[in-house]
Amino acid sequence: MQQSRATRGQAKGTILAGGIALVGGAVAFLGVFSYLAARFQYPEVLDGRAEDVLPALLATGSAGRTVWAIYSVLPLVFIPAGIGAFEALRERAAGPMRVGVLFAFLAAVSMVLGLMRWPSVHWELARAWGAAGEGERVVLAAMFDGLNRYLGNFIGEFLGEFSFSVFFVLSGVGLLRHDGAPRWIGWWGIATGILGLIGMWRNITSAVDAVAAANNYLLPAWMIGFGVWLIIASRATPNPNSRRLEIRT
Repeated sequence: MQQSRATRGQAKGTILAGGIALVGGAVAFLGVFSYLAARFQYPEVLDGRAEDVLPALLATGSAGRTVWAIYSVLPLVFIPAGIGAFEALRERAAGPMRVGVLFAFLAAVSMVLGLMRWPSVHWELARAWGAAGEGERVVLAAMFDGLNRYLGNFIGEFLGEFSFSVFFVLSGVGLLRHDGAPRWIGWWGIATGILGLIGMWRNITSAVDAVAAANNYLLPAWMIGFGVWLIIASRATPNPNSRRLEIRT
C-alpha cells in the first residue's frame, strides 16, 4: 500500500496534465466547432457535394485553414488524458485502465488522421477545383467523396468514436472502483461511452441520429467533468517526498 501511494504521489504531475488536457481540449473543441459552424456550416457541410464544399473551404482563407489545422490536432489530448486516467485509477482498476490507455491512443491517432484531410488534401483539391475542367472535376469529386468516406466517416468518426467511447466506459468503471470518486461521475462516464458506441453508427443508419446529436453535448461535458476530477485527484494525491520529510523531523 505504501509503495502504491508513493507511485501515485510521483504521478501527480501526470494526473494533473491529463485533467488539464481534457478540460482544455473540450473548451478548444467547443470554440473551434462554433467557428466552423458559423463560417463553414459545419457539421452539415460534411454531407455536401464537392462542387459546393471545396469552393466554400477555399473561401475561408488562411484563417479557416489554420482553424482546421488546430482542430485536427485537438484529439491528441486523449493521449495525456489516457495516461493521467491510468495513473489516477490504477490502484483499483489497473487492468481496465491499461486497456483504456490503448484505446485513448487509438482514438487520438484515428481522429487526427480523419481531420487532417481538411487543411491538407482537401485544401489542395479545393485549389485545383477552380482551374479544373469538367472531366477533371469528376475525378476530383470522386477523390473528395472517397477521402470523406474512408478517412472521415470510418477512420476518424467510426473508429475514433468507438475508441474514445471504450476509453470513457473503462474510465467510468475505474471511477466506480475508486474510493475517492463519487459514484455518479463513474456512471456518467459509462453512460457517455455507451451513447457514443450507439451514436457512432450514424453513418450506417439514421436510426441513431438522435443519440448521436445528444452525445455531441454529453461528450465535451464529460471531458470537462472528468478532467476537473483528475485535477482535484492530483491535488489530493500525497507527495511521498514531503511525507518522508515530515517523519524525519
